[in-house]
Amino acid sequence: MADATYEVQGNGVTNQAGAARVDMKFEIVVLPVSDIDRAKDFYTRLGWRLDADFDNGKDFRVIQFTPPGSGCSILFGRNITSAAPGSAQGLYLIVSDIEAARADLVRRGIAVGEVFHGGDNVYSGPDEPYLFGRIRVKGPDPEHRSYRSFASFRDPDGNGWLFQELTARLPGRIDGTATTFATANDLASAFRRAEAAHGEHEKQLGHRDENWPEWYAAYMVNEQSGAPLPQ
Repeated sequence: MADATYEVQGNGVTNQAGAARVDMKFEIVVLPVSDIDRAKDFYTRLGWRLDADFDNGKDFRVIQFTPPGSGCSILFGRNITSAAPGSAQGLYLIVSDIEAARADLVRRGIAVGEVFHGGDNVYSGPDEPYLFGRIRVKGPDPEHRSYRSFASFRDPDGNGWLFQELTARLPGRIDGTATTFATANDLASAFRRAEAAHGEHEKQLGHRDENWPEWYAAYMVNEQSGAPLPQ
């Protein structure tokens, strides 16, 4: 994407001098479904946390699930949306290891497409559209770049989900003063990537690095914030 341009606005930027910023947390996505119990069974099989199932016994029911490690939940039910069942598309689940995420759902009996990546600088094609256009090339991104590998699946109504592998964020995507890991698996994956990179670092040094804890810490913090990685 050599010709692409990016615009990043810092978290502290406001349109009006002295204006107080109000945090706005995106926490709910409403899914249109035709069969509530069938949808509940599907998302239970995914291993997602059931947060609520409220039914007034007549004309209203709402069910909430949350994916592992997610700050955003899904809702579906009766009389909560006018959208057509299956019309929710482009729902992205960010994972640090796409092969492991896909294997977990397959083990649970969920049909998940093969891992794919996009065509470099080619966005028009015959495939179903996703974040990088209409070209789906089989297999993970050859360079294993962050943001570039995907796998898709659908719920029984056809609402479309995609796994997207992300290990290092672009600058400005998160608060650079805070480093968090949603799950123990995410933290373990970060340690493994730091270990591999540190092994290359020690090869360059030609001896054991006594300051490896500081190097690991800098690598993991910078990888998540999008800052330059230690060499």
